Amino acid sequence: MSENREATGRPPAVRTLLRLWPYLRPVRLRMSLAAVIAIVASCLGLVFPLVLKWMVDGPIAHRDTGGVWRGALILLLLGAAEAGLFGLRRWLVARPLAGIEASMRADLYRHLQRLPVAFHDRWPSGQLLSRGTTDLMLLRQFLSFPLMFLLVNGVTIVTGCVILLLQDWALGLLLLAPAVPLVILCSVFESRYALVARRAQDQVGDLTTVVEEGVLGIRIVKGFGRHRSQTQAFRALAAKLRGTELEKGRLLAGIWSLITTIPELAIGAALVFGTLRVADGGLSAGTLVAFLSTALALRWPVESIGFMLAMSQEAATAAERFFEPMDAREETDTTEEDTAEETNTAEPAAAGCAAASAEGGLRFEGVSFRYPDAGPDAPAVLSRIDLHVAPGETMALVGATGSGKTTLTALVPRLHEATSGRITLDGEDITLMPRARLRELVSVAFEEPTLFSASAGENVLMGVGGEAGDGDLDRALDVAQAGFVRELPRSTDTQVGEQGLSLSGGQRQRLALARAVVGRPRFLVLDDPLSALDVHTEALVEAALRRVLRETTALVVAHRPSTVLLADRVALISHGRVAAVGTHQQLLRENAEYAWLMSGEEHGGQAATVEPLAAAQPPAAAEPARAGVGGGQQQRAEEEAR
Repeated sequence: MSENREATGRPPAVRTLLRLWPYLRPVRLRMSLAAVIAIVASCLGLVFPLVLKWMVDGPIAHRDTGGVWRGALILLLLGAAEAGLFGLRRWLVARPLAGIEASMRADLYRHLQRLPVAFHDRWPSGQLLSRGTTDLMLLRQFLSFPLMFLLVNGVTIVTGCVILLLQDWALGLLLLAPAVPLVILCSVFESRYALVARRAQDQVGDLTTVVEEGVLGIRIVKGFGRHRSQTQAFRALAAKLRGTELEKGRLLAGIWSLITTIPELAIGAALVFGTLRVADGGLSAGTLVAFLSTALALRWPVESIGFMLAMSQEAATAAERFFEPMDAREETDTTEEDTAEETNTAEPAAAGCAAASAEGGLRFEGVSFRYPDAGPDAPAVLSRIDLHVAPGETMALVGATGSGKTTLTALVPRLHEATSGRITLDGEDITLMPRARLRELVSVAFEEPTLFSASAGENVLMGVGGEAGDGDLDRALDVAQAGFVRELPRSTDTQVGEQGLSLSGGQRQRLALARAVVGRPRFLVLDDPLSALDVHTEALVEAALRRVLRETTALVVAHRPSTVLLADRVALISHGRVAAVGTHQQLLRENAEYAWLMSGEEHGGQAATVEPLAAAQPPAAAEPARAGVGGGQQQRAEEEAR
């Protein structure tokens, strides 16, 4: 996601930052009060020169010691008031800004959970992570300081300029002469800095991705001795980011030096011109002191313009990056009207048991699927799938690697949306169901199990929509033959660590299977759930799983005959289509491709038949050796099944 965006049209910074208003609206009164206090505090600093003018032309000129002490006391009180007001401003904004950052981070996380899987397939996790951390931190800093002080310093500069012109219009015009070139320089700086800031923040996301992958894949890195190449890749990205940050520094140094130098030259010219007028008697010494003091008081508001613009551009870039994933469309359910219409039309069908039985189970009707980012000429991953899994039946999906089995199972819980056709559960179209209800009905277990940084028991109970007791947890662990959990130091309360990498592959897979069955789902989708198990554990899991499968309607991706024998029927998937459906024994006798897949032996001319689909997914070679067992083992498996 770090493609060069400099050539693309970017919205103006102001328009991007205005999108933060919904988060600012609840605290607008407190923020407005803090801004008013900051303006008053800043303008108090402009009263100092006026007090100095009174002291120079009055008590000092007349050698009035008491007047000098009164003036010093006034300056002390003004300084204390200014410091107190700035402290009050900081206190006023600290709590609401922390709340705004927390709210934005919560909204981003909530939104990411509701985005379709296709979105997460395209976005590196490091890019999303940097948007939820670094970018939000930049936005909080912007709201805390630059946003308010752009207003405060602007008001201070205007007020100071009015005071300068009132004191002496000639010196005032001389001091304000650099304003036009400064505005031009700031405009050029802003446009250039915005592009560099965007590039830097994208590179931070890329670097975060590399770090995350290196940490999560540390076993692969060490196992293959690739630490040097990983380090080189990190250094290359870090050097790239360093170069971009140096470019930002050069731009900021350039504008800062110009903003500092040009006003200083103007102040110097005003000092010379004013001194000559005092010598000629055309200007009082007090007025010159007050004029120069006012000009020096405006130095920080003027010099901070470059700094403020830089932080504003970084904040605008951060806001743009924050809203990029936020603008992505969430998974949506059907409208209430569509749902009501579907409910009305479905009532007659639901009224009778016969009708429900005829439409029951899991049914695919003309289902096709193409990945959203696939090229226009790429073949569909799935094409015109027609398949019916009767209530209480277990259907095995068998096919070569890349044939579309896993993609087909992902359509049932709507992890991907079918391009055409429809899928029904007990006669109800899944696109008309609320997703929450659909995913309560359908439970899934993937070949690559994902565990979270939580306890073993919590990972299993994630598969329950509502409350679950210890009995449900124990039953699920027994079905998955995951009794090893009870032998852990704290039993089911033992933390399994990030990604569950403290456990073996087979243990993680068994916990994932327990998570799938703990809620007694009506529909169960298993994607080769026993691939990491040894032969003996697999046999025990299969024996327990048969009891579970009798109580549910299941779709099981299988590569080995032992897993296929769990199913009542088998569907052979070839080139994204259903090539054959039947029992295991029928397909062994009648379908050469199926027999070849199950035997793991060469079967004349079948290599071309089982080549994986060259679609939007990366190509992969068929793996017949992994898919099955030898002929003698196959025969024993068939006899055992009989």
